[in-house]
Amino acid sequence: MGARDAFSEAVRASLAADGAVREYDFAPQDFERVRRLIYDRAGINLGETKRNMVYSRLSRRLRALGIESFGAYLDRLEHDRAFAAREQQLFINALTTNLTSFFREPHHFPLLADFLRTRGAPASRRTGDGARLWCAAASTGEEPYSIAMTMIEALGEGTSARLLATDIDTHVLATGRAGVYRLDSAQQCGEARLRRFFLRGRGSNEGMVRVRPEVARLVEFAQLNLLDETWPALRGFAPLVDVVFCRNVMIYFDKPTQRRVLARIAQALRPGGLLFVGHSENFTDCREWFALRGKTVYERLR
Repeated sequence: MGARDAFSEAVRASLAADGAVREYDFAPQDFERVRRLIYDRAGINLGETKRNMVYSRLSRRLRALGIESFGAYLDRLEHDRAFAAREQQLFINALTTNLTSFFREPHHFPLLADFLRTRGAPASRRTGDGARLWCAAASTGEEPYSIAMTMIEALGEGTSARLLATDIDTHVLATGRAGVYRLDSAQQCGEARLRRFFLRGRGSNEGMVRVRPEVARLVEFAQLNLLDETWPALRGFAPLVDVVFCRNVMIYFDKPTQRRVLARIAQALRPGGLLFVGHSENFTDCREWFALRGKTVYERLR
């Protein structure tokens, strides 16, 4: 290869790294169609900065399906009912962000434990035993299992409290149901919780852990789209829940969608119950439903 060829190849590699050289054409109108579709079907409000992320994730779908252009893929998603029935959930899965970890935003868990021990139930119950909790963005399971461990620490292993863990993404729910994680990610729980709540893998499973059955039995995983007109998974779980974790979800919604979803969460949460939200989320403009009771913790008004 001559010097000029080497230079051209280096330029091409640099452009490819910046997303300028791509396997598929990705016109501005393709990106706008994706933005509209994911907003209509999942409420996700994609900003202009997400263009390369959208290309990267959806190009895998085109490759897997043998479709030669974004335009053809989006045409089928919008107009081919049989194709859309198979592909829509995979389209949503591809564009969903699932950043999570065990005991993320750790200040929430002592508050939850205290609530379950003392205020986490109607007057007919002395403690939060029998309480119903909902994790509305379960992702791969680290958050709901962190909640379940807190439930056991607060109420004991024989508790009748239960947790519904939902997510729009069916792939991550499968990971959550399996309850198997890398040891290095589970170490965020601390050594005492690792010994109490996890089984360590051996042999070919060295370096992996599984959530113990006494933790897993508290958690029911189900698919739920917060934009759906009905929430059958939640209705089948409890008429009202005592606690909702909906953390770092609303940041992907615009203001009208946020208010619509929060109004429905308020309807599902019993008066006096708690809503835990993400560190960058603030809903003090929803005073008709919620009052701030701690750092990113809101109480459902009576």
